[in-house]
Amino acid sequence: MEEHPLPPETPHEPPEPPRREAVHPAKGVSSPRLPLMLAFLVVLIGLLISPYLAEQIQYGLTRGRERARAEVARGELADSPDVASRYTLVAQAIAPSVVGIDTVRVVESRDEMAYLFHQPQLRAEGEGSGVIVDKAGYIITNYHVVDGATEASVKLSDGRVIRDVELVGTDPQTDIAVLRINASGLTAAPWGDSDELQVGAPVLAVGNPFGLERTVTAGIISAKERRGVVGNIGYQDFIQTDAAVNPGNSGGPLVNMKAEVVGINTAIYGRAYQGISFAIPSRLAHEVYDQLKATGKITERGWLGIQMAPITPELAEQFHLDTLQ
Repeated sequence: MEEHPLPPETPHEPPEPPRREAVHPAKGVSSPRLPLMLAFLVVLIGLLISPYLAEQIQYGLTRGRERARAEVARGELADSPDVASRYTLVAQAIAPSVVGIDTVRVVESRDEMAYLFHQPQLRAEGEGSGVIVDKAGYIITNYHVVDGATEASVKLSDGRVIRDVELVGTDPQTDIAVLRINASGLTAAPWGDSDELQVGAPVLAVGNPFGLERTVTAGIISAKERRGVVGNIGYQDFIQTDAAVNPGNSGGPLVNMKAEVVGINTAIYGRAYQGISFAIPSRLAHEVYDQLKATGKITERGWLGIQMAPITPELAEQFHLDTLQ
């Protein structure tokens, strides 16, 4: 019997252990804390921005409501309602265009105690009014409202306060200043023709006297072309009215019964209201506004260098006049 040799045995290699694939957090199973962290972040962001969103929604609702009332009022004014109704409609039509202006000035203190404690400068706060005359954000007010101000803010009728205020230009000779703000949803007041005003015509003065926002007072045109009644203004051609005007009204609009701006309230007779107030006529205010808006300054103005005055006996004697006529 033949024997067949067996093939040589091959040594057995040990089986390889199962491979474990590395699990990356970004590709594998996420941490159970991640959803909680994301939820917390969303809630935190919501808490931070929700007051701002609520405020903006409230501003938008107020602005939309006022604009709707103003548009309806101007439409009804065109139908010439009775005089009593016109006052209400005019007030509603002009309201969205009237703004309050708050200013801060740095003044030198003469108080010895202030210098002793190294506080020679004090902050003086002021307030006035203005009227939006261009939807692009242009506002007209009085020069003396913003003169010397280091800070200024504008409060709109919908409650928004704009602190980034640009001073476009000023004209001290007519007491006119033009400001500009960057804000949406503005309502511009239309210009009226002050030359068409007649003595006795009804007007409304709108502004923020003593910080009382959008106060409306009524009166009539008492006189036109009043000159020499305000000492610190060089170019005077005022409309005189008996509408109540007080500190804080300066720069606000004087409007006719079409809710058009026919003047800029500027001054009163005496230290408190006595039934005599003065407004810059829209003819002059509009002309100055256009120049300040275009160039930031007044470049053209004629000046004769003479002033009208009554002839007194002393002047008649000085100039050897026979009569006082």
